[in-house]
Amino acid sequence: MPGKQKVLQVHPSDNVIVALKDLAKDEIIQFKGNAYHLIDSVPAKHKFTITHIPKDGSIIMYGVLVGKATIDLPVACKITTENIRHASDGFKLGNRKTNWQIPDIEKWRDKKFFGYHRKDGSVGTANYWLVIPLVFCENRNIEVLKDALLDELGYARPKRYHQFTKNLAGLYKTEKGFAKIEAEIFQEQNTLETTEPVFKNIDGIKFLTHDGGCGGTRSDAKALCGLLAGYIVHPNCAGATVLSLGCQNAQSSLLQEEIQKRNPHYDRPLYILEQQVAGTETNLIESAIRQTFLGLVHANEQTRKPAPINKLVIGLECGGSDGFSGLSANPAIGHTSDLLVALGGSVILSEFPELCGVEQELSDRCVKEDIANKFMHLMQVYNKRAEESGSGFYMNPSPGNIKDGLITDAIKSAGAAKKAGNSPVVDVLDYPEKLVVPGLNLLCTPGNDVESTTAEVASGANIVLFTTGLGTPTGNPIVPVVKIATNTVLFNKMPDIIDINTGTIIDGLETIEEAGERILDFVIELASGNKTVHAMHHGQDDFIPWKRGVSL
Repeated sequence: MPGKQKVLQVHPSDNVIVALKDLAKDEIIQFKGNAYHLIDSVPAKHKFTITHIPKDGSIIMYGVLVGKATIDLPVACKITTENIRHASDGFKLGNRKTNWQIPDIEKWRDKKFFGYHRKDGSVGTANYWLVIPLVFCENRNIEVLKDALLDELGYARPKRYHQFTKNLAGLYKTEKGFAKIEAEIFQEQNTLETTEPVFKNIDGIKFLTHDGGCGGTRSDAKALCGLLAGYIVHPNCAGATVLSLGCQNAQSSLLQEEIQKRNPHYDRPLYILEQQVAGTETNLIESAIRQTFLGLVHANEQTRKPAPINKLVIGLECGGSDGFSGLSANPAIGHTSDLLVALGGSVILSEFPELCGVEQELSDRCVKEDIANKFMHLMQVYNKRAEESGSGFYMNPSPGNIKDGLITDAIKSAGAAKKAGNSPVVDVLDYPEKLVVPGLNLLCTPGNDVESTTAEVASGANIVLFTTGLGTPTGNPIVPVVKIATNTVLFNKMPDIIDINTGTIIDGLETIEEAGERILDFVIELASGNKTVHAMHHGQDDFIPWKRGVSL
């Protein structure tokens, strides 16, 4: 297991290996019968060469091209942004490679989860009411509704830090003033007042404000309506209240067309109110409150019932990735993905800029040539648009990624693709299309964590598995986002953010397969409402539509 060794070669053909622990300059590393005298210190998660690589020579990791040397690189040299540059292999339509090793699923074959059954056959892992503006002009009215509904219906979040601030203000008013504040250490626990919800079977009311709907292109408005429709028809949504101004590009008729496209027999409560028809704010807000309340009464009649595992749709996401992401958390949820696909469920892999360099593998895994061609076309068009704006996919790694060992986009991408496991690609979706074919689906989104997670949920994900090496609080309004640490240091450092630790793989305490199975067991309990995740506990309701401009 990795934890019993200092380094790891991910693929037999790799000419760089990964430091699993901090390695000192001049340290001699024994690996596969060879001794490597390190020229540089190599922090954990970074890589060093195991062969001489000439200038412009290929850097191979995960068995694929991930970079080119900018200078001659001797053996045992740390690779950095100064001595290698991004490079990846080209891609073209190849042969179908859809055979895969189906994992043993006997343990889960008869398992059920308890969810909310919708008439369209989908099953929700939660039961929320949505309040949505069709245009940014209505954001303020959405906030008014939020203020009116949450407290009185018992869904307001506890005011956790109010008492802490009150204590500081009280100290400031004393004679000792600021000096007292600096010296004071608050030991008491904040008192959190909570109210029982009026509607026992409604998990909450969620308010999805945004800055779109008008002033942009017509295609932006159509995409926004498609995204919002994806949330309205989502199995975790019991019903929705929509506020429209009336004159914006994102017309209510366009929203209804997008709803019909995704669910022709949509039958859940949907109330659309236009301010320019209602007239006064009082008419609009009181009508919205009245209709929302009646909708909640109807939605509260629904209860959780047993559902087969194949009704789960898992979104695969990563953010704040590090040099261990492709070694622990990503392949672990890749195994979870394979288990779910083998059980007849669905998974969604998105973040197209983070698939740069693995296009050939993924296109070859597409079950049909037209699906492969769609994937390659989307990748080419997206990258071209990025380059036209002066920022190709090679600009994707963030400063945090680079600091923790992901120094080219191809290195990051090769590890990110591990989230998809090994099953065939059954469909490719363009943003914001809805998933319709069970199995592994590819969804065109940016690498931006929130934009991508927002899109996966709109496409039908009712659970999101989110791997991170650096830590991020990202969540979603209506779907639980499971934060999975790639390393134990992070898990211990952010215990109120991270839900699952796969640093156990790096520590040598379990295999990738064991971690993947553990994650699936957690998902089933989460889908049944028996567990929760930190993002939902904190009310981390992140929601950002993609305007289809360049966002990496």
